[in-house]
Amino acid sequence: MRILAIINGDYGARHVANLQKHKPDSWQLFTWEAPTSFPLVIDYPEDYIPDEIPSAELILSFAEHRGVAELLPEIAQLCHAQAVIAAIDNESWLPRGLARQLRGWLQDMNIPCATPKPLCSLTEHDFLITRRKRISYSSPFITEFAKYFGQPKVELVIDPESRKVKEVKIIRDAVCGCTRYVAQGLIGTLADEVEEKGGLLHHHYPCLASMGIDADFGDTLMHVSGNLLKDNLLKQVKPHKTTRFIVPPNRSQDE
Repeated sequence: MRILAIINGDYGARHVANLQKHKPDSWQLFTWEAPTSFPLVIDYPEDYIPDEIPSAELILSFAEHRGVAELLPEIAQLCHAQAVIAAIDNESWLPRGLARQLRGWLQDMNIPCATPKPLCSLTEHDFLITRRKRISYSSPFITEFAKYFGQPKVELVIDPESRKVKEVKIIRDAVCGCTRYVAQGLIGTLADEVEEKGGLLHHHYPCLASMGIDADFGDTLMHVSGNLLKDNLLKQVKPHKTTRFIVPPNRSQDE
């Protein structure tokens, strides 16, 4: 699969670095560094797009300016893209209204588009856009990408006697590499402490999703991202956690 990643800052650069290091060998990854400033209205998109752009089946937009989203239909046409993933880890970089328009523009071109909010909510068949709403998609290229990168998915190997994490297998990493970082830090952790430690490691990486309150979630996208990871961990450690009973005053445990 040929992939074109669009970046214009440190946020996107870190995503590309992780993809380059851990992507399947069969993927070819190209990068275009987009401009960092745009006018309020882009009358001539071609003025901001290079004359030559590599062909790619999948476009990944990690841009930190809403202007890039307005260029994506023209870029998709130029590079003969078959699918687009436009990350929303900050509402100011890709507002919800523009994301909806982008999906519509590309749908009119018969190009599936995923706008996961946050980016690490992407699975092999859908993605989040609000707290209770996921949108499904149909694209072999986005699905292929989401097999390896998107919503965190790990497999914990826990020693039944010590109840400590012996090994963490990465099934699907976050695009930024946070899941892999958390996994390494969980080795040797007691089952009772995995969820809390996983959340702390996620913040320490650090996650680059917005720390501003997002209206669609009533929470920060960083916290939403962290909860997606902790949910995956909790399901696996729950059978290994210590069960605690609270004994009311003046009653023995035998009663």
